[in-house]
Amino acid sequence: MTDVKAPSSAARRGFLGVAAAGLAGAPGCNDCVTACNTENGLTGGTRRTDPQWIRKIEIKEIRTGRSASLPVMCQHCADPPCVDVCPTGASFKRADGIVLVDRHSCIGCRYCVMACPYKARSFVHEDLADQKPDVPRGKGCVEGCTLCVHRLDKGDRTTACAQACSKAGHGAIVFGDLNDPASEIARRVRELASTQLRADLKLDPGVRYQGL
Repeated sequence: MTDVKAPSSAARRGFLGVAAAGLAGAPGCNDCVTACNTENGLTGGTRRTDPQWIRKIEIKEIRTGRSASLPVMCQHCADPPCVDVCPTGASFKRADGIVLVDRHSCIGCRYCVMACPYKARSFVHEDLADQKPDVPRGKGCVEGCTLCVHRLDKGDRTTACAQACSKAGHGAIVFGDLNDPASEIARRVRELASTQLRADLKLDPGVRYQGL
């Protein structure tokens, strides 16, 4: 969550994850999850009530038996249903396509949680301590992946999860501007086949996956 509404920008922030054995999508690798928890002051717990801004899921194609592991977070949709159902405007989309929650306007109704087909939002059930100064959170509010907006607004060019993946040598997570044809993410999406989760819903997620 953030208190910053939006910069004026023609960019569209995007996220590309590779789901394939041997890369960051491989079972057992959780560098992206750990980095997200550390960056945003999350506990990393896996109880049903613990906030999870990014999680690893395992999928399997029944017909072939092929399996893959992939990171799932807020998909930062071009047409986000969480924004449509929010009664206060707390859920909003910035000019650069990042979908956020304004904790000052959130009343904790959790309509957005129910509307999200990706189960990407969490509700803060308990009092919080030792919060990160750049990532304000609050009991009774809904929250989710911000694409590390606090870093981007200070001029950083990547997210904590993508940075951790690169540092580990995987290179399976790419973050950038989908509207910039010269960016790495735009090049990959242009040259390599990628998939949007639940593309049938026509929400146009900013997160793409390769290898599914």
